[in-house]
Amino acid sequence: MAARSPVSLAYLLASVAVVGCVGVPAQEEKVARADLRAAGEKLRPPDGRSLLPELRADSPPEEFVRYAVFNNPAVAAAYFDWRASVEDIVQARSAPDPQFVFQADITNTLSSFMPGLMFDFMGSGKREAMGREAAMASGVARRAYISAVYNTAAEVRKAWIELAYVEDAARIREMSATALGGSLAVADIDYSTGRGMGTLADHVRIENELAKAQSELESLGDRRLSARLRFKSAMGLGPSDPDPVWPKAKLSPTAIPSPDELWRRAIAASPDLGRMRTMVEMAISGVEVARRARQPDFTLGAMVDLRTNPTLFRPLATLDLPIWRDKVAAVVAAAEARRDASLARVSAEQLNLAAELAQALYMVKEADRMIAFIDRDALPSYERAISTAEAASQSGVTNAAMIPEAEFMALSMRLERLGALRDRETAVTDLMLLTADIVPSDSPLPETPPHS
Repeated sequence: MAARSPVSLAYLLASVAVVGCVGVPAQEEKVARADLRAAGEKLRPPDGRSLLPELRADSPPEEFVRYAVFNNPAVAAAYFDWRASVEDIVQARSAPDPQFVFQADITNTLSSFMPGLMFDFMGSGKREAMGREAAMASGVARRAYISAVYNTAAEVRKAWIELAYVEDAARIREMSATALGGSLAVADIDYSTGRGMGTLADHVRIENELAKAQSELESLGDRRLSARLRFKSAMGLGPSDPDPVWPKAKLSPTAIPSPDELWRRAIAASPDLGRMRTMVEMAISGVEVARRARQPDFTLGAMVDLRTNPTLFRPLATLDLPIWRDKVAAVVAAAEARRDASLARVSAEQLNLAAELAQALYMVKEADRMIAFIDRDALPSYERAISTAEAASQSGVTNAAMIPEAEFMALSMRLERLGALRDRETAVTDLMLLTADIVPSDSPLPETPPHS
């Protein structure tokens, strides 16, 4: 046994060396890990410092967006999915684990005991191709993470717009109810004193308008509650979490580039289109893997008999024979079909992108036309009507109730303008999402590498 101890020792050392093997990452894996590290350092910095900004009621929308991106669990889930896909690259490009095998011959006694190792080897370049395919799959997960960040930002901005609209609409409706209350008081005086014509009809009409305004105020209260719940959810806060600082938002029109510039940005930076393009790259890598299925795989190994003297070595080998040509052809054809489907989806996504861009631009222009009409024609007309009613009331030509009624109609037009502005800013948010222009610059998004 002493003569065989060096063999046993060498065998043990070889086993330890095999267990400690580390593969060499390809360039695609290095890029994927660099992108992941860049995002992870911003999303979860190693020093553990808090990333959540201090929010105030007058904080700009970008601060609320930044808070949501760092706090929303949907973003964290997409990040960890991406992280898992990057780790999958190692599994795809690594060789299978070696197998420990042994054989023993036993009659009345143990006549031979032969432990050994078996290694699986793939055809030339197959592992590298599988690693590239996995790297492209991690690129798809990276794009999904970026989409999650953009969608979270868009949802926060839309909730912010809704909150701003509800607050301003409630204020205008309260002013409308006050104006109607004044008009109703004048109509009551006229009716009780018997002055004027048709004052009973005026009384009933104004009373109905006042009841309608008060009902709309109650509806706006419910709408405020719903908007706050939506905003809180978009910020990544659950129902049991403390309420965030509610923004004192004020709607104002956001400038947008020209349609040609918007289209250029959308084609270059759309998250959904970028994900489709990365899926094409993954499908192309899949075709390369499938075509290498024609190459045989093989295993090599060796066993050593620890009972014999001199020592007996037994080499072992197996070889796969990919003789079923129809099977290999089907594998390649399926991979090529997936590649063609990915290319078609890119074209379809470009068509969808153009349609969504056109629809959002139409909504912006339609809202701009409505706002321009109200500012240019409607509101000045009501202001002149109010001035005329005040002058006529002072001279005794007309009923004083006409003044608050004219004020009520002007306030109703301001409410129409506010609704048009809300619709415009919602459409602008969709445009910002399509052109990837909705996230603050210091959000946890890695720079797009040149290869993508």
